[in-house]
Amino acid sequence: MNEDTNNGVDQKQIGTITLKGEIECITFQSNGFVVAKVKTSGNKHSIPVVGNIPNPTPGSILNMRGTWFIHPKFGQQFKIVECTCTIPASAYGIEKYLGSGLIKGIGPSIARKIVKIFGDKTLEVIENSTTDLLKIDGIGAHRIEMIKKAWQDQKEIRNVMIFLQSCDISTAYATKIYRKYENDSIAIVKENPYRLVTDIFGIGFLTADNIARKLGVDEQSPIRAEAGVLFVLQEFANDGHVYCLQYELIKKAMDVLKINEDTIQQAIKSLKLTGRIVIELFKNSPCVFLYGYHFAEVKVTEKLLSIASTPRQIKSINSTTAIEWIQKKLSIVWASKQRDAIKAAITEKLLVITGSPGTGKTTIIRGILEILSTITSKIVLTAPTGRAAKRLSETTGREAKTIHRLLEYADGSFQRNENNPIDCDFIILDETSMVDILLMHHLLKTVPNYATFIMIGDINQLPSVGAGSVLKDIINSGQITVVQLNEIFRQAQKSMIVVNAHKIISGIVPNVSNANETDFYFVKEIDVEKIKDQIVSLVNERIPRKFGFNSLSDIQVLTPMHRGIIGTAILNESIQNVLNPSGIEIIRGDRKYRVGDKVMQIRNNYDKDVFNGDIGFITKIDTEDQLVFVKIDERLIRYEYLDLDELVLAYAISIHKSQGSEYPAVIIPLSMSHYIMLQRNLIYTGITRGKKLVIIVGDMQALATAVNNNKTMERNTLLNIRLQHYLHSLTTLDV
Repeated sequence: MNEDTNNGVDQKQIGTITLKGEIECITFQSNGFVVAKVKTSGNKHSIPVVGNIPNPTPGSILNMRGTWFIHPKFGQQFKIVECTCTIPASAYGIEKYLGSGLIKGIGPSIARKIVKIFGDKTLEVIENSTTDLLKIDGIGAHRIEMIKKAWQDQKEIRNVMIFLQSCDISTAYATKIYRKYENDSIAIVKENPYRLVTDIFGIGFLTADNIARKLGVDEQSPIRAEAGVLFVLQEFANDGHVYCLQYELIKKAMDVLKINEDTIQQAIKSLKLTGRIVIELFKNSPCVFLYGYHFAEVKVTEKLLSIASTPRQIKSINSTTAIEWIQKKLSIVWASKQRDAIKAAITEKLLVITGSPGTGKTTIIRGILEILSTITSKIVLTAPTGRAAKRLSETTGREAKTIHRLLEYADGSFQRNENNPIDCDFIILDETSMVDILLMHHLLKTVPNYATFIMIGDINQLPSVGAGSVLKDIINSGQITVVQLNEIFRQAQKSMIVVNAHKIISGIVPNVSNANETDFYFVKEIDVEKIKDQIVSLVNERIPRKFGFNSLSDIQVLTPMHRGIIGTAILNESIQNVLNPSGIEIIRGDRKYRVGDKVMQIRNNYDKDVFNGDIGFITKIDTEDQLVFVKIDERLIRYEYLDLDELVLAYAISIHKSQGSEYPAVIIPLSMSHYIMLQRNLIYTGITRGKKLVIIVGDMQALATAVNNNKTMERNTLLNIRLQHYLHSLTTLDV
């Protein structure tokens, strides 16, 4: 190491110095922050370097200015103040550079072959005479074209990176920006950096705002104020609210933007005039909607009322005769509420059937389908997720599609709409509690007014991840027939999962006696580290040994939170290290993906036909073509490396993400460290995901707290009121 580094001196920081070295490996990378091992001249060992590095790639040469400091956990490190990253000159560096996955079409083995022939002239060959690469075994004309394009893209990306580095944008996001805008990247970002919030997945308002400030956008700028107001409204929507009270919007925007109220009021006026927001007066309070949410809520109201008021086109049947017929065919004697549900399905245009596990929803659906099939073949079954649709199909023996597939998404939009409706006489929607206001709007657009629309759901579950309380609002409106199933049938009474789920809904702490031959256990533990260790042991050894479940495919850990020792992040890492500790892997940010890993999609990707919450397994990682293949529902989905921020490990997932799914075995950690999330509907939802086994690991006090907390956050919606009064009491308010 150079003498002026003072290596080994026990000090927290000294004056800035300059160093030059070659990146050996990247050990961590997230949101622009990089931890790397760098080999400097004259030193046997590489040095740990931390800071922002533009487009860091193994083999690249770093010219750094920074300081030495002592990290309390990792020891002495070099902290970068500023640096430039240049293409390597040595054959060794070029091989590492190309083999890092930088150039699509060149992986470690191909890089080794190229450098073996062309040595330190390799990059010159790629730049000026790519066809010479045909001499390399394994490189054909197709791969040549791939390499040429990737090399040209990298040159362009480097120019973009130099600009974006000054804005503190990470390499991954800079690459995404370039992929979206290509050669217009710099011009677009300079013109309006807030476009990144809607155009680039993963970039939020605060990141865009930081870029804008570095580009000299004034903090009182109208563009900034309008973007800030839209951001706050979207944050409210992310929390489930369809609208925000205007005074709350102003208060929150002032807190986020640190600007005066007048500027925010002016931004609200401008957004209203341009149609990006809608303001309505309800109970003398101005309610502010993002345009899309307001439009969806109004149209859902109109469509439900249109369906309810339009006669059927098929012949009517006698409900009493039909019920007697289906009882004989299925050898079932219907309970009173079940008879009510079947009768309503035959006679009503709109219907909600709601009930907890064990109350016969599945049996009723089968009975309804048998009866309806005698008068029409045009019956459509749908559900909001792939898992829910698959389960509906398995229980009914009929095809069921996700809403997205039913509406035929292609080329950036749904192909089914009011002008291209679904050809159906009946449509049955399962897991309606999961459907948000936007998705319900898209679905209802495709339902003919003459069709019957039946909604099945459990009102006690968590509400939809997206904005709205659609099922709850429809039920509470009193305008649509609702059948509430509340009787637990004899077979279901044998399951402590079902019995305890109903106790929880009634505010009773469930039975945790851990009796023999039970399907519900409670492992008492208070210390969160020990809870984590118990869970890892249960997944890896104890459950497979005692019950025969497969650790990967049958057991699902469901946790209330993402952060903390027993949150999804740490649990996933801990379980991955036991179940899938080694093999071909790729590191992206703070995540490691290995062949064999259980992963989950965390955003709707219509182009890939995969959706938020879909779970699959990594089957292959192609380092040369920079592709990861994931098997989801028997389909092989291809991800480019840049798409991997859409995937997270799924050994442990949040209870929210588990909605609409069932698993043979479920493990739920509960701790008072989760206090903010300890709610009755959360623990109820988690428990009812288990089909054959539920094990709670944690603190009895946390369980009791959750069961006794029925104060779920109310969502700001007006669907309930619209259905009751249909716009008569709702008027647009001029600001």
